[in-house]
Amino acid sequence: MSDPILNDKSEVDKDLAPIRAQIDAVDAQLLHLLNERAKLAQAVGHVKQKHAQPVFRPEREAFVLQKIAAQNPGPLPSHSLQTLWREVMSICRAMEEAVKVAYLGPAGTYTEQAMYKQFGHAIDAIDCTTVDDIFRTVEADGAAFGVVPIENSIEGAVNRTMDLLLASPLKICGEVSLAIRHSMLHKTGDMSGVTTIVAHPQALAQCYNWLKQHYPHIEQKPVSSNAQGAQMAAADPSVAAIASDIAGTKYALQTVAASIQDDANNRTRFIVLAKQLCGISPNDKTSIILATPNKAGAVYALLEPFARKGVSMLRFESRPARQKGWEYFFYIDFAGHIDEQHVREALAEIEANAAFYKCLGSYPVTS
Repeated sequence: MSDPILNDKSEVDKDLAPIRAQIDAVDAQLLHLLNERAKLAQAVGHVKQKHAQPVFRPEREAFVLQKIAAQNPGPLPSHSLQTLWREVMSICRAMEEAVKVAYLGPAGTYTEQAMYKQFGHAIDAIDCTTVDDIFRTVEADGAAFGVVPIENSIEGAVNRTMDLLLASPLKICGEVSLAIRHSMLHKTGDMSGVTTIVAHPQALAQCYNWLKQHYPHIEQKPVSSNAQGAQMAAADPSVAAIASDIAGTKYALQTVAASIQDDANNRTRFIVLAKQLCGISPNDKTSIILATPNKAGAVYALLEPFARKGVSMLRFESRPARQKGWEYFFYIDFAGHIDEQHVREALAEIEANAAFYKCLGSYPVTS
């Protein structure tokens, strides 16, 4: 007597065989085309080397990713294809030279996630202990790029990054927006013996109400990064950490509670630092720092050229000027690129009338 399960399997395999043959044929085509693309990328690398051009051009990759989305007929979603293409471009770049990128470590931080989202995984990642170290590493040519947090949707600006931008010669050449999902992590998952909860100060602030409701009597200790906190929790059962699920997996921690941030839409924006400037991309943003003369109506008068020239401001932040009491630097993001005529004309007027002016760079807007 025949087995109906085996008969069914035989029929399934028979029906799948021609489809699998087509998949194998498509895979062979993909393999050939990917290697052809890699050869062309190598040729591009030789030309860039000859003319001393940087390996990574954010504006060029922005054009490629936009084109992929525009030409996508489906059924694959465009964002998935863009992720795939970013990794292909990363691998092709690395065949010529692995791009060195500094980030806020250790491994498992949100900054690391933002770095891979921007550059792909085929890079030489350099973990730094502090944001200051990232700036110093790029300034000293220890890395071509650095990734640092600049703004959170709950807590606002990352002040240390803003202060360093004022003094550093580095430019902004990209940005990355990342959804932040915090988890409470512990070595065994049993919080009964926990005496300390550790996390980056921003993460503690982003989970303030949840912590107050669930663990109001446990001491909270700020550390340099959430991944460092995860390392501490992995080594000491009296410590619990707030970090990402990726950090929890990396350091073999149990998830006590997931998505504990107070705002379900919590996001952090990261910027990419470099010595190079970006050309025009499909959708650009420019960042500047200003100080105004100390007189009535100075801020309005200084910014009026933006409205007259049709330049749209996207962000306006102020930071105290530490050298002088009750004076401020203004950090401004606006739509457009410094090489566009209307932007160039507006900035020329603003620079001429500002007490202080610094352009941090133009760069592709995050998707």
